[in-house]
Amino acid sequence: MGDVRKPAGPNTTAIHAGAHRDPATGAVSPPIYQTSSFAFADCRQGAARFAREEDGFIYTRMGNPTIARLEEAVSELEGGAGALATSSGMAALCTVAFALLNAGDHLVGTSSVYGPSRVVMERDFSRFGVTSDFVDTSDLDAIREVLRPETRLIFIETPANPTIVLSDIAAIARIAHDHGALLMVDNTFATPLLQRPLALGADLVMHSMTKFINGHTDVVAGMIVPGSQALLDRIRPVHSYLGACMDPHQAWLTLRGLRTIGMRVRTAQDNAARVAAFLEGHPKVQWVRYPGLPSHPQHALAQRQMDGAGSLVSFEVRGGVDGGSRLLDSVRLMTLAVSLGGIETLIQHPASMTHAAMSREHRLAAGISDGLVRLSIGCEDVDDLIADLEQAFEAV
Repeated sequence: MGDVRKPAGPNTTAIHAGAHRDPATGAVSPPIYQTSSFAFADCRQGAARFAREEDGFIYTRMGNPTIARLEEAVSELEGGAGALATSSGMAALCTVAFALLNAGDHLVGTSSVYGPSRVVMERDFSRFGVTSDFVDTSDLDAIREVLRPETRLIFIETPANPTIVLSDIAAIARIAHDHGALLMVDNTFATPLLQRPLALGADLVMHSMTKFINGHTDVVAGMIVPGSQALLDRIRPVHSYLGACMDPHQAWLTLRGLRTIGMRVRTAQDNAARVAAFLEGHPKVQWVRYPGLPSHPQHALAQRQMDGAGSLVSFEVRGGVDGGSRLLDSVRLMTLAVSLGGIETLIQHPASMTHAAMSREHRLAAGISDGLVRLSIGCEDVDDLIADLEQAFEAV
């Protein structure tokens, strides 16, 4: 981590991890190694690198200096054994599934997990003999009820998307390990600044770095962080063969975004607490889900498991779909768009957007009601955000 002594705080780590000075020029910002191939000094060196007897780069699909710096930084923040950067969050999930699941294996997942994550397991991996059950993973008994002898992986998203339901990572890790299964946590919403699943017993972590880690709504990227060298070695070749690798320029942009994650996450979180309190007191709002509110069903778990409540807020407008649509069409400062974790505030309707591919039956069972609205609070002045909501509610 550069010249900074360990251990360092999360903000210091985010700024300095992977920030080795360029040996050729002394450049403080890492160069973009925009190359597909790396030359060998001789045949012996090429053979040694392919045999993994010597460190060094071969081909960017298999590793690249710019990408390696980003992997080092995220691994250090998560406390992992290493990391593998991917072209998207979905590429991260699919790489792990290809590496760890075989025909006949079974996966248990969070019912309200990001829509495409669930769809790819139920529709596509099922074609290769991998079965899955998606349940409310905040209910430990619900997990136990669907475990099978062939269950190999429990995959949770906490806080969950878009219901903001929390799952107890430490308790689920114990259930998984007692059953001989692995636990993977999608830590996209919380980020390693607010939650460190590996320290709580999880076996690996994944991220859509499109969101908070990059934080500027201009990159699509993913990351896999195994907690052990054995898991890293198991996933690495699949990552390479699938071609799920990241582009060097994409990695450079994401690493640049990572440097400010502490400031962005804390500012957005402070704003979210104010906005959630405003929404909870508004007569046109039926309910609000935000882990920082005492009314959240897992508020005590959030205080125990997380270092902050984050900046995602879900709520339901009175009037159902029509009321929610009127609100979304009336905002002026907030942006009506999917994704989350950027510096700007985004507002969206999961039932017709991010989770539209789920059946209505599965969506409602997962707690994603027709009128649910999800806010990803950004770093604007919070009074401006509240004023925007106030004027938009006039249309409801």
